Amino acid sequence: MNFQKNSPIGLFDSGIGGLSVLLEIRKLLPNETTIFLADQGHNPYGAKSAKELQDLSLRITNLLIKYKIKLLVVACNTATCYAIDYLRKNFAIPVVGVVPAIKPAIELSKKKKVAVMATPATANSNYLKGLIVKYSKGVNVLNLGCRGLEEAIEYLSFDEIDGLLSFYTQKLNEFECDVVVLGCTHYPFFKKEIEIGLKRKVTVVDSGEAIARRVKEILKKSGSLSKEKNRDLYFTTGNPDKFSQVASQLLKYKVSAQFARI
Repeated sequence: MNFQKNSPIGLFDSGIGGLSVLLEIRKLLPNETTIFLADQGHNPYGAKSAKELQDLSLRITNLLIKYKIKLLVVACNTATCYAIDYLRKNFAIPVVGVVPAIKPAIELSKKKKVAVMATPATANSNYLKGLIVKYSKGVNVLNLGCRGLEEAIEYLSFDEIDGLLSFYTQKLNEFECDVVVLGCTHYPFFKKEIEIGLKRKVTVVDSGEAIARRVKEILKKSGSLSKEKNRDLYFTTGNPDKFSQVASQLLKYKVSAQFARI
């Protein structure tokens, strides 16, 4: 497939979590332009059916396609679990999803005890359960649905985040795992806090770097790596001012988002 080299990479999430993936892409591919859409108007995704998630993902991708994106990153674990195959059937551009890092986590574990922190929807998905079954022979895996944590991080409700992290890291400590997988793109923004809450030495892994490497691999193979960066764009289906404020705090530079209707 032939792309315009300087065309942007499109990313979407139910909210701000996908910005953690965008940061990793930016580190590895500083010349690439990105267009990010946060579907905050339909958040949370965890309460939606597979059909609803497929419909939302289709509408978002149609909007991003108007900006001539050369590759799409589904920067949301829940949307990846329920809609990525649907998107790949309906669009010709490459689609990269966020897959919880089960395989590398199991390879890293010496105690053969691995925990996955995810949203309840991702934790209950056949997609994640299938990954665990596929890679966890001889390994004890705790599939921990962290109700409320994604929503608290979405709006940087720090007191609520502190309470929830204390609660969930206590469960991880009781399980005595030596590797924790962050199975939601919101969680890496609080990776240090999670590590602090763990009483023993635990390796905490997420998918961000692997996603960035996969994006680079696809673009390099197709000769589509950009040599010139243009202006990044940010959209939300929610409140642009609130999104811009939170995104600016997380990315540590000023973000000015636009409203998008899908």
